[in-house]
Amino acid sequence: MMARRSDAPVRAILGPTNTGKTYLAIERMCGHSSGVIGFPLRLLAREVYDRVVAIKGEKQVALLTGEERIVPPQARYFLCTAESMPVGNEGEEKRDFAFAAIDEAQLSADPERGHVFTDRMLRARGREETLILGSNTLRPIIRELLPDAEIVSRPRFSTLRYSGSVKLSRLPPRSAIVAFSAEQVYALAEMLRRFKGGAAVVMGALSPATRNAQVAMFQRGEVDYLVATDAIGMGLNMDVTHVAFAGLEKFDGRRDRRLTIPEMAQIAGRAGRHQKDGTFGTLGLTEETGGFSEEEIIAIEEHRFRPLDSVYWRNAQLNFTDVKSLIRSLEAKSDDPILLPAPEAIDLAVLKLIAEDPSMAARKAAQARRLWAVCGLPDFRRVGPMHHSRMVRRLFSYIGEGGHVPHEWFAAEVGRLDNMSGDIEALADRLAGVRSWAYIAHRQDWLKEPAKWAERTREVEARLSDALHERLTQRFVDRRTAVLVRDIGARGADALPVTVAADGEVSVGPEPIGHLSGFEFRVDPSAKLADKRLLLAAAERRLGDELDRRARELVDAPDHIFSLIVEDSGGLAIAWQEHVLARLAPGRSLLEPAVRTARPLDRLSAPSRAALRSRLERWIDAQVEHHLRPLKTLFAAATDAGNAPGVRALAAMLADAGGVLPRKSVLSAIANLEQTDRQALHRLRVRLGPLDVFVDPLLKPAAQFWRAALLAVRTGQTMPRLPVAGAATLSGEADARGAALAYRRVGREWVRVDLADRLASHARKVRSAGGDNPVDVDLATSVGLSAEAIARLMDEVGFTRAGEAWKWRGRRPPRDDRRGTASHAFAELEKLRRK
Repeated sequence: MMARRSDAPVRAILGPTNTGKTYLAIERMCGHSSGVIGFPLRLLAREVYDRVVAIKGEKQVALLTGEERIVPPQARYFLCTAESMPVGNEGEEKRDFAFAAIDEAQLSADPERGHVFTDRMLRARGREETLILGSNTLRPIIRELLPDAEIVSRPRFSTLRYSGSVKLSRLPPRSAIVAFSAEQVYALAEMLRRFKGGAAVVMGALSPATRNAQVAMFQRGEVDYLVATDAIGMGLNMDVTHVAFAGLEKFDGRRDRRLTIPEMAQIAGRAGRHQKDGTFGTLGLTEETGGFSEEEIIAIEEHRFRPLDSVYWRNAQLNFTDVKSLIRSLEAKSDDPILLPAPEAIDLAVLKLIAEDPSMAARKAAQARRLWAVCGLPDFRRVGPMHHSRMVRRLFSYIGEGGHVPHEWFAAEVGRLDNMSGDIEALADRLAGVRSWAYIAHRQDWLKEPAKWAERTREVEARLSDALHERLTQRFVDRRTAVLVRDIGARGADALPVTVAADGEVSVGPEPIGHLSGFEFRVDPSAKLADKRLLLAAAERRLGDELDRRARELVDAPDHIFSLIVEDSGGLAIAWQEHVLARLAPGRSLLEPAVRTARPLDRLSAPSRAALRSRLERWIDAQVEHHLRPLKTLFAAATDAGNAPGVRALAAMLADAGGVLPRKSVLSAIANLEQTDRQALHRLRVRLGPLDVFVDPLLKPAAQFWRAALLAVRTGQTMPRLPVAGAATLSGEADARGAALAYRRVGREWVRVDLADRLASHARKVRSAGGDNPVDVDLATSVGLSAEAIARLMDEVGFTRAGEAWKWRGRRPPRDDRRGTASHAFAELEKLRRK
């Protein structure tokens, strides 16, 4: 994944939480032919994986974490934990990507994992573009380590304000409470169950399935509170308006310490997403009892933090001559003073413990490489280096010389964990255990049938996740109490949380009350009668913002999302995803119909409704320009004083008819045309045919549809039934109004006017040349005209059948011509001019 071009840009996108950095990375990656992003958490990698799958399809997207490996053969976009990024680590395949990004890069200052993020900043490169996402505190590090990188600062989308300290009983709805131990998380969730009806629980140790199920309860409004560890600080997006800290100290694996200000800001920044402002505070803590100091509050609100002056680093150029050489290379120090030696991580601590055995320390080359790969097994159970090294050593005893983990041992250990009984703590412990076996199963060379055992661990993890979610819900959520806390009568309809799901389901609290389809809301008929009116009123008031948001999106949307549809009534309407937005009515002219917004849009605010109507009018103009430009040109020619009266007259009549007229209906107008007039009409693409006057581009199927629609609107008629696109002839049963748009009636059949024109023109040429058969037999046969239709068409041209031969009879004059010369205003004006 190293860049092939030295000029491939590297950009550092720096800013506080809620600045859209991760969204930008996803957007940029999806614009490239391939890409990879490294995240700090498996949960976040999974969340973004689901989003990219929705954009690119599951065959194009891969997920790489320690416990999950979803890599379709044609995958081009990889979402990974930082440790699992394919940058050529030991035992990992090295890949080449057009785009690369590392998220939350300020974690390079973290004592436990910092060296991994530093390594990715230095080595992970896309051949076309690389992004480094992180806090502004990273700026001096980027300038020092990557002097050629462009640094881009991004402001927070919303404000973040300190709201003080509150008691648990006064905590506002849609709050997240952050604690720093599982015991404290469970205790707070239990209190919220008693006083507020319940809480969702989120911890880094949960599987993605359990975490998603818990968050879904919170997002749906089944509970108004979420209790979590600081795992929520790393980019997980939830509908949180307030973050309350149960404490400001944590155990970092070595000691209890106070959170740094950037850590506080990272967690507090989960409140308020996108344009929605958020607040943070504490649960019962004042400055005197360990709460926020004034300095910390100002720094968090104004996003001003002390820049980093160093990051942790570990040598990536390893010496596998033997195990001792490997350890020395891992402990090598950098010459750069800002690259501090990383504290001893669990993998190195385990390697040193194993190397105390002389027989293990003597392992060389391939075996040393394999031993280091096995030491990379994460300590999911948090048992410490001593206990964890026993597991690692046993694994190495099987695979150290190219062997495989015995499937009997693997199956027995996974089977022992496949147990859904016990309390929350027991299930969480089994989940941690099965994560180790999932990691082993995803190492392709450690098992004989890795795919089989990966599926087995996935099944066990899924069952444990479901059981854990069920236990958490049973223990920490009392749905009846939750509903009572949000009682309509006690708190008013405005206090009810109203949510609109992706499928349009509208819920008030936990109760689905209806469905929002486009802009139309329908009440759920199963809602309780006593509550229906009040719930409907609450939803209607709350839906205003959602409807205006949808309207704004449509105003900015591209033309292709709109369509003109024929309703069951036969009327014409503009639709979006089959939702009727407006109907067409007679307007100022054929090409300018009036747009009448549909009744559901009455719920929009007046400015939003006006903006959307203007957008739909612009869409109609664009469709007319695209499909009916020659007709639009005819209308312009009819009013252009620079054109001769005869040209204006014929253009006006032809445009008013939609672009096709029988020649006999405008015969007198044609008779008064000068040669220059005919040339002007030719430039307007008007064909003065022997039988019809028409504009050839308007015979195309799309143009026929739009002509039919606009003519139906102007006359107040229903939309006619149109012929099949491209049909040369139609049967007599065809809809006459639809057929007349582009076809001429010949007996019991219809033939397209351009084909009829070609047949008529051929007959005239044959007569002029003295020929005896005016019928273009090949064309008539290919078109599929019957003998009766050919005879009727020749009769229109002026020929009659005399046995086997054709005889010129001459054209019959129109009825008006037989009574006297027809006249029209423009022709009379021309006669006066000539006098």
